[in-house]
Amino acid sequence: MSAARPADKAPPRPTHASGSPIHDALAAARLVDHHCHGIVTTPLDRPGFESLITEGERWPGISPFDSPVGVAIRRHCAPLLDLPRHAPADAYLARRAEFGPAEVNRRFLTAAGTDVFCVDTGYAPERLTTPAELAGIAGGTAYEIVRLEGVAEAVAARGVEPDAYAQAFRTAAEEAVRRPDVVGVKSVAAYRTGFDLDPARPAPEDVTRAAANWIARGGRLADPVLVRHLLWTAVDLGLPLQLHTGFGDSDIRMHRTDPTHLTDWLHLTAGTIPVLLLHCWPYQRQAAYLAAVFEQVYLDVGLTLHHVGPARAAAILAEALEITPFRKLLYSSDAYGVAEFHLLGALAFREGLAGLLQERVTADELSLPDALRLVAWVSGDNARRLYGLPSPAPVPAGERH
Repeated sequence: MSAARPADKAPPRPTHASGSPIHDALAAARLVDHHCHGIVTTPLDRPGFESLITEGERWPGISPFDSPVGVAIRRHCAPLLDLPRHAPADAYLARRAEFGPAEVNRRFLTAAGTDVFCVDTGYAPERLTTPAELAGIAGGTAYEIVRLEGVAEAVAARGVEPDAYAQAFRTAAEEAVRRPDVVGVKSVAAYRTGFDLDPARPAPEDVTRAAANWIARGGRLADPVLVRHLLWTAVDLGLPLQLHTGFGDSDIRMHRTDPTHLTDWLHLTAGTIPVLLLHCWPYQRQAAYLAAVFEQVYLDVGLTLHHVGPARAAAILAEALEITPFRKLLYSSDAYGVAEFHLLGALAFREGLAGLLQERVTADELSLPDALRLVAWVSGDNARRLYGLPSPAPVPAGERH
């Protein structure tokens, strides 16, 4: 058999439960992924692939394929490589290698049905696609999210006097967000210090003293004063601010990433910029509370959805939507490294939200028109409004699926 389909022929979309307007609307929705990363374009051996499908370190004698996300890949991604559902890991990786990275990436990205990608370019230990390359593979559009810790670390690496650091960082951040197609900024304060910080804007002399200690010590930005300064600089930039929350790799101290630690800071920054809480698990209920009581707070459950898989996506979304205003929930995949995560994130979101909304409509707790409005908002309209993205072009009736 041929190892690749003709380049102009789209791979089959994963099958979705159908038979209701809600399922059909979500299956047809062209998603706005408001937070994701690039993907690897070089061949991956088994250790390389497995390292990209877990947030943890390698587990001697245990494969990440024997985890919820590994099972989801074998169940939902294998058919797009012309394999049976639940194909063994060795067969999956062999077929992946047979097709090659370009064809594998094309199949999964086009099947995900994502039109817009907001790409965090600040973490790339591997060579990843640029936003434009990612969008080109998917046939979509891409924008950039600037990671502010990377900007600060670049300033320190170039050399700066401690008393000039604050202005140098501000200038560099302003230049970064003026790049074409930048629509937001991000902080990984959750990794570096956690959120249990003094909420007040730090005094200039405190920033200078902290900068002197950091520059002398070197390494990553992890000083609490400088992280506070970074968050307040983000407010001054005026763009939406994404904050990693909850689930992440072993650098996280999970109890310090509960977003309710941000409560006092959110009071101080009310009326300024949108604050978007990313991922959130296991704090999706806490994030929902903040979205319900602070006008500037929004959330997603990206990353979580492809790690729990479609089987548990509805449960996670149900907790996120218990009290979250419907204009406050966004879709993201947080896909990184492998194109499978773009597909799994989209599939889990579509199936999980469809099942949840259908259950509420069947129980007469939600009207069908309200459910369909919610589908449109969460799948793309909320993100377009927050980031100032253009409205999608109308799809001709004959091309709707």
